[in-house]
Amino acid sequence: MASVTSLSDFVQQHLASALSATLPEAAGADPLLRRSDRADYQANGILALAKKAKANPRELATQVVTAVVTGDVIKDIEVSGPGFLNITLTDKAITETLAARYADESGRLGVPYAANPGTTVIDYAQPNVAKEMHVGHLRSAVIGDASVRLLEFTGETVVRRHHIGDWGTQFGMLIQYLDEHPHELDHKAARVTGEEAMSNLDRLYKAARRLFDSDEEFKTRARRRVVDLQAGDPHTLATWQKFVDESKIYFFSVFEKLDMEVRDADIVGESGYNDMLAETCRLLEESGVAVRSEGALCVFFEDVKGPDGNPVPLIVQKSDGGYGYAATDLSAIRDRVFNLKANTLLYVVDARQALHFRMVFETARRAGWLNDDVSAVQLAFGTVLGKDGKPFKTREGETVKLEDLLDEAVQRATAVVREKAEKVGLTEQEIVENGRYVGIGAVKYADLSTSAVRDYKFDLDQMVSLNGDTSVYLQYAYARVQSILRKAGEARPTAHPELELAPAERALGLHLDQFAETVLEVAAAYEPHKLAAYLYQLASLLTTFYDQCPVLKADTPEQTENRLFLVDLTARTLHRGMTLLGIRTPERL
Repeated sequence: MASVTSLSDFVQQHLASALSATLPEAAGADPLLRRSDRADYQANGILALAKKAKANPRELATQVVTAVVTGDVIKDIEVSGPGFLNITLTDKAITETLAARYADESGRLGVPYAANPGTTVIDYAQPNVAKEMHVGHLRSAVIGDASVRLLEFTGETVVRRHHIGDWGTQFGMLIQYLDEHPHELDHKAARVTGEEAMSNLDRLYKAARRLFDSDEEFKTRARRRVVDLQAGDPHTLATWQKFVDESKIYFFSVFEKLDMEVRDADIVGESGYNDMLAETCRLLEESGVAVRSEGALCVFFEDVKGPDGNPVPLIVQKSDGGYGYAATDLSAIRDRVFNLKANTLLYVVDARQALHFRMVFETARRAGWLNDDVSAVQLAFGTVLGKDGKPFKTREGETVKLEDLLDEAVQRATAVVREKAEKVGLTEQEIVENGRYVGIGAVKYADLSTSAVRDYKFDLDQMVSLNGDTSVYLQYAYARVQSILRKAGEARPTAHPELELAPAERALGLHLDQFAETVLEVAAAYEPHKLAAYLYQLASLLTTFYDQCPVLKADTPEQTENRLFLVDLTARTLHRGMTLLGIRTPERL
């Protein structure tokens, strides 16, 4: 199915040709079209063009109006104020365009693919081996997953990467302890749950830590194991692998709770780049991008200085020969650019790491690994705060465990679903399943409806509320349409372009038509919060439509069919949009 030209694109093209016919030097100029409460659209671009051409803006606007062809699509165009254009469309054009979107059998609702898709490697959801995931891991996973879905939908080739923390000095302690207590990670049952895996790791970690802090001889043995690990000693590596495998059981159980697909092949941790570290350092040193300073291999920057005014370098290799995060991150860039052939590297990483990534990206640019054709972007995100506006912690001051938080969200949501279940006739199984979708959807939506760079308050009461800007409000809007479609009996959703539209129908229709451009803009700018805002507005317009336009009790059978078509297209748009955010829309709620 070919993509559908949106109404705003159609108007834009007509205005652009009228502009260049009136003022040839304005060819290619943007008429600056936007939705308006005065008419369907308003164009503001003439003011700037008139200034440039030293013309009277109102006169220029009047000439442009004369050159615009009205007819099947544009019903009326008038000059307003100092030279704005107010444009009203025909009801027929709105209905016909929506009918074309509705008829798209691919399920894309007429959304085109991006003009020049490439390959993006997206680095997100980065937990640490042998450590419990906490609330800080939530945003990277949720924002990353939505970005993957959006980019893939617009035709981008997406390679997912989960850069897990699976290397470093703490593994010497863990490996040595497991060697001396070989049954600590044994499983009693054939199938182990994520919870059991995590409690195994947690117990072992605490015991190893106690020993490491109290026994000097154990500490010496543990430090020797780090050297063995880095040297690739087979027995040490096999023990290390046990920790990675046990952790993955746990990771997968958490991502499953988050209703998120994480594939084993996409997990390439710090260890995945070990073989490249020495060469990365050699390439940087030979090209003069990095220099030796007090024995360490460093990259210096004009604009990065410490409190004492001295330059703070990016340390690629320490003076003792060990490698830091910078060496791993730079090796990962080489792999992603030269092996995975990426045009864009997208890192969904906490805003507090902005300086590190700025230095890493600049180093890669100086080395020629990033250039005009290959770019790296940090999609930085803010902190999750408690209701008190401070970073989210437990009463004991501990970081909140992600699983506990998700479980509580599902419990709260299940209670909300249960309250309404009898009225809808839900089975116990549906209550449990919907409770999960509503709870996890609430957590994701609260995160995604806030601009990534901003901090946001984690308030479960607000998140599972049926009123306001919440995913539950959107899920109920979807379920309500399904209920109407079930009750429609013989009446079938059918577009009737010959009918006049009520104001609430027009508003809903024009917003539905903006879905395509919204998705493309949101994907290109990595701004899922703007899709959430679009969907919330869609659900709000649907509510107004319900209040003003009876569907099953409309004046004529044709009007009923047309309104069924409008609400069905709204439901399909909600469903598609929510799916792109990684949120489910149950059929009955």
